[in-house]
Amino acid sequence: MAELNGVIFDMDGLIFDTELLYYQATQIVADQMEIPYTKDVYLAYVGVSDEEVWAAYHERYDAAFGPETVDRFIQAAFDQTLLLFEQGQAALKPGVHGLLRYLDEKGIPRILASSNQRRVIDTLLDSAGLTQEFPEIVCFDDVVRAKPDPEIFEKAHNRLGVPKNQLVILEDSANGIHAAHAAGIPVIMVPDLVAPTSVIEEKVLHILPSLVEVPDYFEQAYTW
Repeated sequence: MAELNGVIFDMDGLIFDTELLYYQATQIVADQMEIPYTKDVYLAYVGVSDEEVWAAYHERYDAAFGPETVDRFIQAAFDQTLLLFEQGQAALKPGVHGLLRYLDEKGIPRILASSNQRRVIDTLLDSAGLTQEFPEIVCFDDVVRAKPDPEIFEKAHNRLGVPKNQLVILEDSANGIHAAHAAGIPVIMVPDLVAPTSVIEEKVLHILPSLVEVPDYFEQAYTW
């Protein structure tokens, strides 16, 4: 059995139930601006960096609405989403506090590796009282290439200074799984909005229904 000496956390859809809020905020703005936006469009970009999503929106909508209108759409959707976060509407996913307590008891360090912007991460952590729980963060601001590129996980690995085979990444998205696999770091999937495919299933250690089950899995899979 392997040793476990570090855990890398994704954030959106794993720690916070944010994905539906992103969609709802964007749909509100799209409806106001009469832009043909749907949940399927949103789901196509789950786990992708903001920068790549914005580029995709320009590719999708510039011809019909013009780049300036698309810029306003993107900014208004971002502002609406951040407002919801500041109001504390992003609920914690089940099992977050229990898992953090478990890692504290075991003395296992952790780091947050999110494709989101630091401004958004800080807002969410502060609203949930979790700022002190994640003293180490790697995010959109720290990398050149977002998931599914492995850069963010490589940087998280370097910060922790733990051999890759003694790390575990917790992820909910396909792009996160691909990034973890490319980085050569074991990954557990806790699905959120998008169910795992057979390709994803081949790249993960395990698939768990929520973070609630993670401590029991660790107890069975690792030595202490």
